[in-house]
Amino acid sequence: MVVLNRIYTKTGDGGETRLASGAPVSKTDPRVEAYGAVDELNAVIGVARLHAGQNDRIDAMLGRIQNELFDLGADLATPHDPPPKWEALRILDSQVERLESEIDWMNESLGALDSFILPGGSALSAHLHLARTVCRRAERDAIRAREAGCELSPVALRYLNRLSDHLFVAARRANANGADDVKWTPGATR
Repeated sequence: MVVLNRIYTKTGDGGETRLASGAPVSKTDPRVEAYGAVDELNAVIGVARLHAGQNDRIDAMLGRIQNELFDLGADLATPHDPPPKWEALRILDSQVERLESEIDWMNESLGALDSFILPGGSALSAHLHLARTVCRRAERDAIRAREAGCELSPVALRYLNRLSDHLFVAARRANANGADDVKWTPGATR
């Protein structure tokens, strides 16, 4: 007899899921919404990486960030109270600091902004701008969860905030260091 590993459990058929602690919650629980948006962000970054081409350093950063987004999802899915019976995976200050260091490195070769930037230019840049907007939504969802009473790590929130900046700068870097950025023209369609 062959036993298959099934992906479906049917436990969520009634609209509930479980947090990392095992506590049952609605699939619309603010904490679930937050780590669901992080999961979506990870998928969008995966699509962006398909367009990285010769941008090896950007691709490597994005690959690391995808792994860190799983860490972030675990962090958001693990309540602080009651404290878990295991050492919970949490986002670290060093992960935020690495994002800042990479932002500084990417920003060195970019000209100053003199206009808002429209998502576009190269395919990689457009997808990174999409990732940036999903990241901002994930951040809003996490803040909404905190405001609803979920205790969330302030480091996790800083990570999301810094990541959206990272994705913006990476999008500009992917546009020939900003030379191919598509600038906003106010009132262009009047």
